Amino acid sequence: MSWSKGFVELDKTIHDRTSFDCGEVELNTFLQQYAAKHMEVGVSRTMLLSTANPLPSGKYPICAFYTIAPGSISRETLPDTVAKKLPKDPVPVFLIAQLAVHSEYHGQGLGKITLIKALEYLWKINAHIKAYAIVVDCLNDKAKTFYLKYGFDVLCANNGRVRMFFPMKAVAPLFNT
Repeated sequence: MSWSKGFVELDKTIHDRTSFDCGEVELNTFLQQYAAKHMEVGVSRTMLLSTANPLPSGKYPICAFYTIAPGSISRETLPDTVAKKLPKDPVPVFLIAQLAVHSEYHGQGLGKITLIKALEYLWKINAHIKAYAIVVDCLNDKAKTFYLKYGFDVLCANNGRVRMFFPMKAVAPLFNT
């Protein structure tokens, strides 16, 4: 199956969440049970890429998705060279809370495309409300390797996971033309 032309906001009335399977139970469960609820209460936004063609039910299967949310980190978690330049208050960040690709599309570069779309979306938001960096908490070593490959740096451990960050100043050259 081919995917549609662009990422759109999750709409549970037209997107089939139940058939999504990226191979990670936690990510599948989030999309299937919590993503729409989190959007309804205003704590995050989930953007997705669906297939180009609907199922017989009329709903579109999801090829990939990312979820973003605002957040903050303690400046003490940042490298000393960076931390000393920032205010003592919590440092505002954007969080890529979830990012996954359906197993059927693994190995086709869709993870990279999804990450780029998430970075682009957050860059646009940054024009209106500033954040110092983009943060992600890695589900496992495979996720850590993925984010390292695209320039994220290890920040600290957070709830038993590796927390990584990518400064907004590093995002700027990607989307400033």
